[in-house]
Amino acid sequence: MSDKQTVTIYTDGACSGNPGPGGWGAILIYGDHRKELHGGGARTTNNRMELTAAIEALNALKGSRKIDLHTDSKYLRDGITKWIRKWKTNGWRTASKNPVKNADLWKQLEAAHSRHEMHWHWVKAHAGHAENERADELAREGIAPYR
Repeated sequence: MSDKQTVTIYTDGACSGNPGPGGWGAILIYGDHRKELHGGGARTTNNRMELTAAIEALNALKGSRKIDLHTDSKYLRDGITKWIRKWKTNGWRTASKNPVKNADLWKQLEAAHSRHEMHWHWVKAHAGHAENERADELAREGIAPYR
């Protein structure tokens, strides 16, 4: 995969109430190409929308790629880079023996993630980063049909 150009992805999730109507947004940038995606649901949580944004972005790609994925969600980044191995070892239970929240989406993300050479990056939310701000706008657009 090292000879392939990197796909840069920015994702965000949003929720109006938690739970409540939610939306997700993603931007995929590959060379001169740019694709924006968004969607949502009637009753969901912010964390589910953060996960869904990453899943949808990765599933939109054909083949395996080098990916730089940027998110303002430490839950998403830390979950996939630090916590998921232990959750799987523990039968999808946390260290305190409780079921992992959103395990269905973590499993989908792991499957989507495994096809690519992934590099996860955290960016501060609402700090003026243009692509992160646009991903947030897309996530809010995803909420609109469910209000």
